[in-house]
Amino acid sequence: MNSAPKGGQPTERQKAQTDDRKANRRGAARLAAVQALYQMDIAGTDLNDILAEFESHWLGGEVEGDKYLPAEAAFFRDIVRGVVADQRNLDPAIDQALSKGWPLKRVEALVRAVLRAGAFELTNRKDIPVRVIVSEYVDVANAFVDRDETGMVNAVLDMLARNMRAEDFDPARK
Repeated sequence: MNSAPKGGQPTERQKAQTDDRKANRRGAARLAAVQALYQMDIAGTDLNDILAEFESHWLGGEVEGDKYLPAEAAFFRDIVRGVVADQRNLDPAIDQALSKGWPLKRVEALVRAVLRAGAFELTNRKDIPVRVIVSEYVDVANAFVDRDETGMVNAVLDMLARNMRAEDFDPARK
């Protein structure tokens, strides 16, 4: 049964519901991407293996009694592949945003994964507002680490956003 009006155009409510579902699927994709990047960093898992594992078992599946939210698989792949492909550029940018004397290699692996994924989106996904990217990755970090580390993630991603997408902070350009 089609729930669109006779003219074929969706209502504002239907658009909002679709946007909410897309946002939830993207949020789940970000969470899964961070977990995949973490696993790659810790266990040295190959890119193709990690993509196959997550897409077949984790995205929208149930693992050890935990139900994982359906995720936008293409978005998940884009983040993971993008971070791996662009890591040589992302890591120095993150290092610059971190406090002096505290290089990225000293940051806990899960936080590294969050920062890399956030930095990737900031540099490569101009279609997504800066505030959305920063907020989403702060939420991801909050699921795994304590408040101090979440605050650090927020500060580093905010600094990266101001460096990488300064035009988004210039009111004259909007």
